[in-house]
Amino acid sequence: MRVAGIGFRRAASLASPAEALAEAGAAEALATSPAKAQAPVIRALAARTGLPLLAVEIAGIATPTRSPRILTRHGTGSLAEAAALAALGPGARIVAPRVISQDGMATAAIAEGDPA
Repeated sequence: MRVAGIGFRRAASLASPAEALAEAGAAEALATSPAKAQAPVIRALAARTGLPLLAVEIAGIATPTRSPRILTRHGTGSLAEAAALAALGPGARIVAPRVISQDGMATAAIAEGDPA
């Protein structure tokens, strides 16, 4: 299974995570942190794509890329990569590292593995 982890800033429009997702690649589900899963922009992305939205805990998950801002705020180096990995559990691997939308408002990464 392939899961797209999605991170975004509060001010992001639907275009930002949609662009990041398109750049990252195809997925069978979306994943983000529980707090972000309540945001209208991610719910709109799930509705637009028809993909299920998973809210997963991301703190402490090791990621290939590291943003100091995200590390401070969320306890992981990349919200998008951590969410994708957390949604699939042990043995998951990143197949498309974090990409950033052109406006810098959203990120996406793809992980592959067997759901936990």
